[in-house]
Amino acid sequence: MAIPQLKPADEKEVKVYSPFCPEPRRKFLPLAISLYKLKSLEGARKIDGGEDVPFVASWTVSSLPIDLTSCRVLFDGNAELSYAVTVQSSEFVSYLIDVLLTLQRTRANVDFSKGFYRKLMRVDE
Repeated sequence: MAIPQLKPADEKEVKVYSPFCPEPRRKFLPLAISLYKLKSLEGARKIDGGEDVPFVASWTVSSLPIDLTSCRVLFDGNAELSYAVTVQSSEFVSYLIDVLLTLQRTRANVDFSKGFYRKLMRVDE
């Protein structure tokens, strides 16, 4: 399913995540939660000065924002380029909001934010 075809999550689900999401970003929660419930996303990571690298991300889904979500990202269909990260569900939904914002702003490939990749690659640890 393409992101533009997402149907917003119901109000009860959105209310559970609302306290974990800053006010200006809350309007994107219904679509981000629907995307979260899909359990996967295909896109391409933009590489400066090179070709985009396709990826498939898949994750576990939990019903509470404080539960953990495990996400695995496989780049270019290569098992050696597989990375995993575990974060609170509310944080992961925030990364999905970033995906939606970037897509809305650029109309480019579906991609995660630099912050997500820093977490995935454990740059700040």
